[in-house]
Amino acid sequence: MTAIIAAFAYAVMAGATLPTQRAFLMIALALIGVLLDRRGLSLRSVAWAAMVILVIQPESVLGASFQMSFAAVISLIAGYEYLSERRAYGDGDGWNRHSGWWQPSLRYLAGIAITTLIAGAATAPFAVFHFNRFADYGLIANLIEVPLTGLWVMPSAMLAFLLMPFGAEAWALAPMGWGLELVIQSAKAVAAWPGAVTLMPAMPVWGLVLISLGGLWLCLWRRVWRLWGLAVIAAGFSAMIWVEPPQILIDGAGRVLAIKADDGRMLVSQRRRGRFQQEIWARLSGLEHRPGLMPASGRSADGRLNCDVESCLYQESGLTASLIRSESAFDEDCWIADIIVSMSPLRKRCPSAKVIDRYDLWRLGGHAIWMSNAGIRIETVNGYRGERPWVPKKASAKKQNPTPMNKK
Repeated sequence: MTAIIAAFAYAVMAGATLPTQRAFLMIALALIGVLLDRRGLSLRSVAWAAMVILVIQPESVLGASFQMSFAAVISLIAGYEYLSERRAYGDGDGWNRHSGWWQPSLRYLAGIAITTLIAGAATAPFAVFHFNRFADYGLIANLIEVPLTGLWVMPSAMLAFLLMPFGAEAWALAPMGWGLELVIQSAKAVAAWPGAVTLMPAMPVWGLVLISLGGLWLCLWRRVWRLWGLAVIAAGFSAMIWVEPPQILIDGAGRVLAIKADDGRMLVSQRRRGRFQQEIWARLSGLEHRPGLMPASGRSADGRLNCDVESCLYQESGLTASLIRSESAFDEDCWIADIIVSMSPLRKRCPSAKVIDRYDLWRLGGHAIWMSNAGIRIETVNGYRGERPWVPKKASAKKQNPTPMNKK
C-alpha cells in the first residue's frame, strides 16, 4: 500500500499526463495483485486503466498520447505472453543452462531490442497519422539510451534521494547529470544521421481504424486465427497508397495558398505570410523540402501554371483554376476557368464557374480542392467539422455543393 501511495504522489508530481495516469493505474492494479497473490500485469489491467481514463476524460481517445501509450502497452503484454508461451513449451532453459559471463548482458540488450521492435511497430501507425513521421533508427537509439538510463541515470537518482537527508546529494546528482548529457548527445547524434526520419503523407482515418482493429485482433486472440489481423493491418496501411492529396490548398485566414506541381513539389503564393501553415501543408504531404514559390509571371517548369500580374491559371485533368491576384482579372477568367479562387473579397459572381473568395474563407475556413477527370471536389474545415455547437452559425449556414463540377 505504501508503494501505491508513493506511485500516486509521483504521478501527481509528474503532471498526471495520460501516459502517467495509465502507468499509475496499471502499477496500482499490479501491486494489488501482489497483495492478493494474483497476476496483476495483463490485458485486463490495461482494459481497466483505459476504462477509468475514458470515464474521466472521454475525449482523450482521439489524442495521440492515449492511442500511442495504450498501443505500446497492449502490444508489449501480448508479445511477451506469446514469447512466454513459446518458452514454456520449448527449450526455455537452454539459454540459462550454458550461460557464460557475457550472456546476461546479451539477454539484457536482446530484451531492449525486442521491446523496442514490438512497441515501435505498435506506435508507428499512430505516429504516422498524427505527426507524419517515422523514426528509422529508433532501435539503435534505444539500445544506447535505455542502458544508460537504467544502469547510470536511475541508480544515481536513487542514490541522490538516499543522500539528501545528509546533504550529500551532490555526489550523486553530478554523475546523474553526466549520464543525462550522454543520453541527450546520443539522441542528437542518431537524429543527425542521414535518413533518421522518414516523412510520410497523411493517412486517412479509415486506414488508422483498420490498423487498430487488426492490431487488437492480433493481440487479443491466442489461436492461429489471430494472424488474420495482419491482413487487416496491411489493408489499413494500403490506405496511404490510394490517398490523393489536393491540388490546391487555401489558408482560412486568406494569407497564402498552395498548388501541387507535376513533380510532387508544392508551390506557394508567398513565403512571408502563413509560414506555419506552409509547414503543416508540407508535412501532411510528406514533403521534406521547403515549398517553392509560384512564378510572378510566365509558366512553371511543368507548364501547368501560367501567371501574369493579375492572375494565375492552373490546369489539371482538363480543368482550369484561376487564382485571382487582381479583381480586374475576374471578368476575363470567368469564361475560361472552372473554378476561381481569390484571397480578397469579390463582389461579383460567375455564372459558369465556382467562386471562392475571402468571404467563403471567413465563413467556411480553409479549403482543399481536388481537380480530376470526375470534376472538382471541395472540402472545407467547417464542412469537415459539421454541425457542432462550437462551429459558427454563419459557417454552417452556407453549404458546399457536394456534386462534382465539370464543364466538359
